[in-house]
This record gives sequence, structure tokens and C-alpha cells, in this order.
Amino acid sequence: MEKSPYILEMRGITKEFPGVKALDNVTLKVEKDSIHSICGENGAGKSTLMKVLSGVYPFGTYEGQIFFNGEEMKFHGIKESEKAGIVIIHQELTMIPELSITENIFMGNEITVNGLIDWATQRQRTSEILEKVGLHINPDTLIKNLGVGQQQLVEIAKALSKNVKLLILDEPTSALNEDDSANLLEIMRWLKERGITCIMISHKLNEVREISDAVTVIRDGQSIDSYEVVAGEVDEDKIIRSMVGRSLDNRYPEHESHPGDVIFEVENWCVEDPSVEGRMLCKNSTFHVRAGEIVGFAGLMGAGRTELMRSLFGKNFGIYKSGTIKIKGKEVRINSVEDAIANGIAYVPEDRKSLGLNLLDTIRKTIVAADLKKILTGGLLNSDKELAAAEEYHQALSIKCSSVDVGVNTLSGGNQQKVVLAKWMFTEPDVLILDEPTRGIDVGAKYEIYKLIHELAAQGKAVIMVSSELPELLGVVDRIYTIFEGEITGELAASEADQESLMKRMTITSAA
Repeated sequence: MEKSPYILEMRGITKEFPGVKALDNVTLKVEKDSIHSICGENGAGKSTLMKVLSGVYPFGTYEGQIFFNGEEMKFHGIKESEKAGIVIIHQELTMIPELSITENIFMGNEITVNGLIDWATQRQRTSEILEKVGLHINPDTLIKNLGVGQQQLVEIAKALSKNVKLLILDEPTSALNEDDSANLLEIMRWLKERGITCIMISHKLNEVREISDAVTVIRDGQSIDSYEVVAGEVDEDKIIRSMVGRSLDNRYPEHESHPGDVIFEVENWCVEDPSVEGRMLCKNSTFHVRAGEIVGFAGLMGAGRTELMRSLFGKNFGIYKSGTIKIKGKEVRINSVEDAIANGIAYVPEDRKSLGLNLLDTIRKTIVAADLKKILTGGLLNSDKELAAAEEYHQALSIKCSSVDVGVNTLSGGNQQKVVLAKWMFTEPDVLILDEPTRGIDVGAKYEIYKLIHELAAQGKAVIMVSSELPELLGVVDRIYTIFEGEITGELAASEADQESLMKRMTITSAA
């Protein structure tokens, strides 16, 4: 009997939750020693499928069969799948920040001698594994002292310590800068060369194109398309059509800009790093935004974009040193988030899960959270007003949910982002700061967010948009400021800019 070329076959996988069929007869075949990408919109069922595979959803809670290396598997938990050689790295990293690299790598799989942990051997093994993934660092370093890219490599090192045969990476580069992302893709190639198969879930089609040997597209819980490709020659438009069920001829909606008077002005804004005395995060930043205008901020990771925006929103980051803010021509003093909201400023943070949402709250409570005064009656919260406001934005933003009383943690990333936007739209701001508004969101949901941004500008709001994706800025905004090492280095009309001209200004201290 001829041996199967597939390391993994999932046949007819169906998974239901109360009232929802998350997976419907999904089939997935992954060849040995390959990199197989899974694409699909948020909520399509990609992560659910991987949780079925890894035993998070144990055998008996789903229909269908899983074959690994030709043998049928019936995993009842993660321990069993890991023992077989299947390891998953989730989008939200699962390590304990207060523990060391060594402690995290061997947690639950400690090396013991006579019932005691053999720390010397564990440290030595950790150093050896870290070298394999190109991380030259002391194994006693605490996880909290590592950057996100380094933490991602530690997760891969942890997988290698478990003799991984199939490594699943769920949105592995969503929080990484370009250099760290490129390094991670190289690590995946290195793993492939050493006989480790990788499954990558990703929204970044440029990375899917660059590294994939095969692509499977899942839509609405069903496997829509699956085909082998040549790395570097993936048809992105074909993937998009399969993902969203329609063609996106233009990934950015048409937009006509009609800017009015200057609403928001920042002059000579200076902010110091709270952890390094004398290091300036913002150096004499000066810019303006008009009513009905979308202004973008471009810069490499660490350039100071987020630090600038957070410091403007009620000085909630860094140590304010000097500078002024004017709203509608009048200088205002904003010393707290409450002051910022009262002066008509709203801020959608880049990390929606830890800074933008309380994941224990419902959609209904989240939408009104930033301006409770609007739903008071006689000094008490009026639940009817709360429900009416939540339903209004539920409909206006097309938030996909069964009810506004469900928890925001049950929503896909795109719908969570809509809830954050709704929360700040409810405050009726004049100035809306959007920091990485489409991070971790699929192309279909991105298109809807872009339309919302354009609608906000059409209502006369001054919109500031920070993004790491230069094509996104060029496709959405009207004007672009570039930042390098805390300094604004250039200003260009989007219609006159391209990626090369922006990158030049993002990597020098002053634009030519």
C-alpha cells in the first residue's frame, strides 16, 4: 500500500455550538514538509478548526475524522495532540510574563531527577533550543522583558522542546514589525527544511503569497477552495474572491475629500519616555487636521506614532514637557482622558482587547461606556436608553451578533473593532484618533472599516489614522505625516505619495 503524502487529513469536520454551526463538513489535507496557509474572514471557522485538531475541542464534541501520519486520532485534550507532535501557537501568546524563558518552555514538562527539577539541564536545553530559532539571550530572562517578536520565537522554541512534527501558527505576525515578521517567515522555512510541517493562519496575503506551498480558504464554516501553489506566485485576488464570496476589484472604497476649517492643531508637542530619563518620545511635533479630512501617520515600529497619539489623548502616556493643543482655534488644556472626551476627542487604541474593550462586558454596556451621562435619567442609568443606543449602532455599523446582550469576547476581531468604534462614535467627537484600526482583521472586514472611516469624515469629523501598512494609508487617507524617532519628518498629500517616498521620510531625521 502506497504511503500517503499527507501528514494531516481532516475529513468532514462539523462542529456546532448552541444555535450556530461553526464548521460544516470541512476537509483539509496538508502535505508533509510543507507550509500550508489557511485564509478566511474573521469568524469563518479557521481557529475553531485548529482547536478541533489540537484537542481543545475533544473527540466526541464534533463530527468527522482526523488522520495524522496515516493513523486516525481521537484527541481528548492538548496533552494528547502534543504527545503526537501537533503543537499550536495561538494569536494571543500564552506564556506567563513573570516567569523566565526556561520556566515557560518546560512548564508542565519539567526535567526531573529524583523528583526534583534539574534546573541546570533545563537551562542548557533552553539555550540550545533558543540558538536554533536565532534567539541569543539568557534563558533566565523574564518573558515580560522581551519584545513581542522575541516572545513569538520563544513560543516556537517551546514547540521544538516538545518534538513537534506539525506546528500551527495562528496569525503569527499580526503584532510584529516588518523585520520580526520577515525573521519569523525565515524560521518557518528553516523548520520546513528540517522536516517540520507548518500550518499558518494569516490575513496578510503578501506573507501567504511569499511562503505558502498550498492554500485552503474557509468561508462561513465551509472549506471553499484548496490548492497547491508555488511560493511567490499566489493569486491574491483569487484568495480574496474565495474568502468574501465576491470580487473586491478595489480594496479601498472610493472617497472624495472635502476638507473644511482646521479643527485640531498640535504645536511643538514634547513628551519624555517615562522609563528613560531624557529620552524624548515626541520631539516638537506640530501638525493639523481639518474637518472632513483623514490624516495618516506613517512610521516604523517604535517611531513614536502610538506614543504621540496616547499622549495627546489626555496625557495618558509619557511625561508631558511642553506643547499646545487647539480645537477649533481655541487653546485647550487636556490633562486627563475625561478632559479629552469633554473636548470632543476620541481614541481607538491599537490593542483593542486590552485597551479598547472590557472583554467581560456585553456589546450593550460597551457601546455606552465612554459617555454614561447620555443615558442618565434623574441621575440613574436608564436601561431603555442604553438598549436604544446599542441597537442604533448595532444596525448602523452592521455588527454581526445574535443580540447586543452577548459578550464582546464572543465576537470576531472585525466585529470587536466595530464595537470599539461604536463606543467612541457614541460620544459624538469632533476629533477621532484611530490607531491601527484594521490590525488582525480580514480583507472583507477591512473594507467595511474603511467605509466607516470615510463616513465619519463625510460627517465633518477630523480623523487621524495610524497604520503600519503603507498601501492602506495611501488608499484611505487624504494627507500623510511621517515620523522617525519621535520627530515628524515630512508631510505629503496621499495623491502625491508612494511607498518609496514615505519610506524615505520614515527612515531619516529630516525629509529632503
